[in-house]
Amino acid sequence: MTFRNNEKVYQTISSTGAGCLALGIVILVTGIVAGIMMIVGGARLLSRKKDITI
Repeated sequence: MTFRNNEKVYQTISSTGAGCLALGIVILVTGIVAGIMMIVGGARLLSRKKDITI
């Protein structure tokens, strides 16, 4: 009986660990893409700064 409970715990931990790893990768990629988009947007603004008259 104890072996069966340990197996269930192991399976739960394995699936939870895999889910956390996948979520971490998705968040990492999203952060990198957002950072790149901000850098590109800032570069565009700086390159068009001379066209702005106030």
